[in-house]
Amino acid sequence: MESLLLISPITALEFVADHLLSGEGPYLTVYSLEKDQLTSHRKRQNVLRGYSIHGIKLRSSATVEGEPVLITVFGSKGLIVLQLTIDDHEVSLSEICMLRELHDWIWDVQWLEDGLQPASYLGLALGHNSVALYDFISGEVLKEVHCAEKCILYSACFYGQSWEELVLVSGTVFNQLVVWGVSDPTNKDGRTEPRQRISGHNGVIFSIFYEKERGLLASASDDRSLRIWDVGDLAANSFDVQCLLVLYGHQSRVWSVKLIPENIISIGEDSACIMWNYQGDIVNHFKGHKGRGIRAVAVQDQHGLIATGGADSGIRLWQTNEKSSRSNELLPLHFSSSHSPGAPKALAMVDTTLLIVMTDVGSIYTYDFISKQWSFILADENYQSYCQLDVYKTSNSVICAIGNITGDIKVFTLSFPNIARDLKCHQGKIHSLTWVAPLCPGSFTCSLFSSGPYGIMVLLEVVCVSGHVESVTEKGRFILPPCKQRWHTSVAFLPDEDFIVCGDRRGSLMLFPTNDTCREQSNFLGTTSIQSDSDTIHLKENVDDLVGVEENNCPSSDCSVLSAKCPVSPLFGIHGKLGVTSINCHNGFVYSTGRDGFYRQLKVEKGQLTVLRKQKSCKGMEWIERLSFTADGNLLVMGFHATDFVVWSTGTNEKLHCVPCGGGHRSWSYRKEEHSEVFAYIKSCDIFAYMSHPVGNTHSILKEPVHGRELTCVRSAGTFKTFRNERLHVLLTSSEDTTVNILCFNEATKSLCQLATISDHISSVKTLALARTKPHFQEDSILSVVLFSAGGRAEIECYCLQINQGKGEESVSCQVIHLASHRLDEHWDRIKNKHRLVKMDPETRYMSITVVGEEIGDITTSSLVFLAAACSDGSVRFFSMCTRYRKMLLVAESFYHQRCVLKLWSFVHRFVDGKRDLLCSAATDGRIVLWDVTDTIEQARNVLQEEHEDFQPLNLGDPCFTIPAHQCGINSLHIQETKDGHYLVASGGDDNSIHICRLTVRVTTFNTDNRTSFQLLQEFSIPSAHAAHVTGLRFLQEDLLASVSVDQRLCLWHFSKDGGLHHTSTKLCHVADVSELDCWDNLTTGGHYCVLCGQGLEIVMCKLSKVPQLDQEA
Repeated sequence: MESLLLISPITALEFVADHLLSGEGPYLTVYSLEKDQLTSHRKRQNVLRGYSIHGIKLRSSATVEGEPVLITVFGSKGLIVLQLTIDDHEVSLSEICMLRELHDWIWDVQWLEDGLQPASYLGLALGHNSVALYDFISGEVLKEVHCAEKCILYSACFYGQSWEELVLVSGTVFNQLVVWGVSDPTNKDGRTEPRQRISGHNGVIFSIFYEKERGLLASASDDRSLRIWDVGDLAANSFDVQCLLVLYGHQSRVWSVKLIPENIISIGEDSACIMWNYQGDIVNHFKGHKGRGIRAVAVQDQHGLIATGGADSGIRLWQTNEKSSRSNELLPLHFSSSHSPGAPKALAMVDTTLLIVMTDVGSIYTYDFISKQWSFILADENYQSYCQLDVYKTSNSVICAIGNITGDIKVFTLSFPNIARDLKCHQGKIHSLTWVAPLCPGSFTCSLFSSGPYGIMVLLEVVCVSGHVESVTEKGRFILPPCKQRWHTSVAFLPDEDFIVCGDRRGSLMLFPTNDTCREQSNFLGTTSIQSDSDTIHLKENVDDLVGVEENNCPSSDCSVLSAKCPVSPLFGIHGKLGVTSINCHNGFVYSTGRDGFYRQLKVEKGQLTVLRKQKSCKGMEWIERLSFTADGNLLVMGFHATDFVVWSTGTNEKLHCVPCGGGHRSWSYRKEEHSEVFAYIKSCDIFAYMSHPVGNTHSILKEPVHGRELTCVRSAGTFKTFRNERLHVLLTSSEDTTVNILCFNEATKSLCQLATISDHISSVKTLALARTKPHFQEDSILSVVLFSAGGRAEIECYCLQINQGKGEESVSCQVIHLASHRLDEHWDRIKNKHRLVKMDPETRYMSITVVGEEIGDITTSSLVFLAAACSDGSVRFFSMCTRYRKMLLVAESFYHQRCVLKLWSFVHRFVDGKRDLLCSAATDGRIVLWDVTDTIEQARNVLQEEHEDFQPLNLGDPCFTIPAHQCGINSLHIQETKDGHYLVASGGDDNSIHICRLTVRVTTFNTDNRTSFQLLQEFSIPSAHAAHVTGLRFLQEDLLASVSVDQRLCLWHFSKDGGLHHTSTKLCHVADVSELDCWDNLTTGGHYCVLCGQGLEIVMCKLSKVPQLDQEA
């Protein structure tokens, strides 16, 4: 068995010239920091075998390219000394000595000198507060000195270049720093008395750092604090200690601290890296890692670089030579004190240098951010008290449009404000004005949309020549669906399409035709079926609630209403009741944002607007205003988190800006250009501007993260071949961090890339299931599967994944289409459970799910997929999923187990007269239960065709067979059909055992009814197959079983015909807390791929060249 790929937390980092060394499990990886090589590592080598790297120490840094550097790498009880050579052509790592295992945990290592010459000696700080003199050439401990302070250490820091002057500062379990020298006199027990005990922390000490020049000692603790101590020279036998600083800035435990000449660097469990000055102020706060903290940090002070490695397996680089990555300032513009009467009512940014403001007396002013001067433009009393304002910048002018309460619109340019076009487009209040850029850049025309009473939206074409408005022509009228707030909030033209996409204040999206050939009239005053995210909604609302007073008085015979075009594809209330905020068209897709905190991806196909997926941004952003797609492929999300305006980067997972403006309900405007960003808003009758000027690219991702917390499930979605004849394996992973990742493993390069992330769940994702729509292996570079994800809060999500490589494209793309979602609490509310006759525990979790039946066909057909779910409330629930209509329904359930159901597995039994769909469930009582669900599926099909509104779930019926297999919970389950038609049922439990039974299935017919029965042919178990819980089992073939456990061992077992299970081989894996195993065949060279997940992910190749030799001893 060979490990092909390991994704694990980053536990050690160290700079070597323009390269970075990283400890990832037992692997030492060398990354280049040159910009053209940031996408790949240069060297990766397993140096510690069964140990994880916790520290890297250099003897000296290379000053000349190609000069070798000695490094020692250690972790747990293992230690090795390597020679690192780096040049332009290759990076080499050669062993100076073999990997050695010591008798105690190693906390720190110090290179020692013999006189003026480097020696082959190392000083080792060991876990029980002792120091060993170690000869790494011979691999022997020459001497070991013990401190009189008998305790377990959590950290240690050496000072001194020779054994005689070596001093150790140890962080003890008693929350103290103990300073002692290895050459100090000993007591009667032969132990060295401490020179100093330093107290102050209220928790154990995780990190210690000493800076000789200043005589400062830094410590990081479990109590969330850093402390800076003035200790002077540690080489002195006695010294005074003074606590200079106590620093609180982390929200959780502080893992490590480092001192550099100008700053203090700390990392913590809150995933933050904080840079402090020596006055105790926070200079910079770097945050971008996911999940449970940053585990390693390295500083290269000469180039101003900080490298951080997280539990999310990602590595990030931060620039520190500038005080801040951006020059930010918040300035009041003093509008009220500079001008005539009138308070600012509305504002709009033209670009980052020019601001336009309209007052409540109808006056318009501009503010130049370069000259910092206000200028008067025009005044019109008809636009006082109420006005709508929007601006658009062309190649040679700035066009403004304002609207008032009587339906008047004024269009003018800033160059010639007196040459204005006054229009009367509506018979009442102008609710909104929106400029839309032309599809052809450089055009002299642009489009203006205005919304008035009765839901009428008018399209105006504005021609601007020589800096003034030459003409304004009405090009069309559109009518919005009836609702109380019946006006548009955003509009966009579809490229290469004769449609516009419109969002309204009620949260709906609509597709309108722009010509008469694709126009399809619809009557929205009656009942209309409108597609939403997951269900079909029939609009029969109360007239008072839907239409309102204004629409009740709508003159239906008005020619403006009769000539207006109706939407051909509406999605009613898709963004809730608070409104759509923006619409973008990018790479053939439509993106919408709303005040519901979601942004959605949509597509127009055959004149219909279809929702592909919905996504959230950062936690707490409940109002998303706009999306911005950058040139480097990053997506910026702008919106409001409570009363703060936030710009969130989805690529780097961090807040770029956070402006305390008071909320988004006030008038505000934001503009971003290459070298500056401006956010302006009205507050307290004045105008404030937040200005940001980036000073350079100060943050880069050296290694992409995977998940922020433990992985709970992994599934192989299939394999396909690229145009370069490379085989790519698609993996799906779920995590406690509420996300699902779609990953791609390259068989040739042994690399893993992330294709997409799904973050729709509100709680942890526990389990995944797949329904393949095409064969498992694809030759046409396209892979299509239906994905189900389930977990906490009794939530199931369903997606269609389409993974392909376009012709002529280098990268692989993944299109995620959200099909449906289901939550038990919403289900009971939907079936009008008014008296709460059926109670649902809000903490119910889905522990395991499986697709019942065979693979489905094209998802565009009306095919049904049936899904079984194991629930923590003791039930097995059965769901139907219609992929065409995007609807999921609970159709059957059973509470037979009466205990938490942990695992499910489904299989199909075929016989001469047909087939039977069978289900296997396992619970915490150690029993395995077998069900025949064929009749339940048929009943569900019949009921679903009748479309009952108050459908009650069917009874799943009684099980067919029960097997008492384990003494406690069953964590893993797999079923394999044999060549003779029997079934092998393998299970692994909390009792560390593996149980296997051989079953046969019999189907008998009584009066046209088929009855299924099981017969147990053979049963046996291995009581201590692993040293901990068995969490994963898979049959690689009929006579070969793979198992994994929390003991981090992957074992292969040979199943003989006489019924024995014999151990053949074991591989130690480097994923802690293993939670799941999945396997698939290697079609290139034979053998099997095994992927296991937990606190990381590892892919192992299992290839048996001959019949396994039985391990008789095992």
